[in-house]
Amino acid sequence: MDTQQISAPPRTPSPVRGRATPASGVVHINSHHTSRYTVVGNHLAQHRELSLLAIGLAVHIQSLPAGAKIGIKALADRYPESETRIAAALRELEAHGYLERTRERLPSRRVITRTVSYNQPGAVALPPVAPSTRPAPGRAARPVRPQAPIPSAAPEPVPPPEPLSQPDRTPVPRNPVPARPSLPQPQAHDLERHRAAIDLLAGLRRHDPRLLLSAHDVRRLAPAVAAWLERGVGSETVSHALSTGLPAPLTRPAGFVAHRLTELLPPPLPAIPAPDLVRRPDPLQNCDRCDRAFRAPEPGTCRSCRTDVRQSAA
Repeated sequence: MDTQQISAPPRTPSPVRGRATPASGVVHINSHHTSRYTVVGNHLAQHRELSLLAIGLAVHIQSLPAGAKIGIKALADRYPESETRIAAALRELEAHGYLERTRERLPSRRVITRTVSYNQPGAVALPPVAPSTRPAPGRAARPVRPQAPIPSAAPEPVPPPEPLSQPDRTPVPRNPVPARPSLPQPQAHDLERHRAAIDLLAGLRRHDPRLLLSAHDVRRLAPAVAAWLERGVGSETVSHALSTGLPAPLTRPAGFVAHRLTELLPPPLPAIPAPDLVRRPDPLQNCDRCDRAFRAPEPGTCRSCRTDVRQSAA
């Protein structure tokens, strides 16, 4: 009897047994967590206006214990995103009520940032859970007998309770921190000037190896350099202003360059007057008496000869 030949491999069993697998889309394989998990609402996980970075950052903050450090520098050291993107994500969470940050001054005159995370914006804190009155498994619930009312004297009138005033949660910083000035921007976009700005920033490391900038920082700072070039400052002058007098511990070159581009921005050049408004000097004339050259609108005698004529006439 011939051996049966199987031409097709057996079908791989579905990872979800007893359930119909959809034709396309995601298939969930869920397991029950017993420890180290965080409950996240769909209003955050499926938020229509928050970015993916803001949603992931909110989930990370909600999973941290109380007192954990969630500053911009601490998050930038933990994740590959830059401080600029992390700061923008934190501002998104503040705008939508998932985060609240206030600055306070301690008795030691040290300024700290208080951060409050809300897993559901607009909701109040949950009250403590009362002990459960459900019977233990395997035991029937004992019926509660109604007690007869105990006669007592007429109750004294109780004044109505005073309405509870809701505390004002608007943060009032004692010493407000001034906003960081924005980078200068050119008045008109010029492709050649923008390329020159990118080449200038990329070549700063030739002046000093500590001025090594990433590609993201070069693209971010290029409009500020273009604003300098637009105001008539040469490329060599801009490079000299950015690469001289560097501090000894230069740990953030991009922030240092951005600070100098903002604080040392020169004023625009004054407008050149129109040629018609420029006063031209009088043409040269030859004196009729001494034949010396002098400037005058019409031919005649020079000032010395006119003075001699007045003195002789007197």
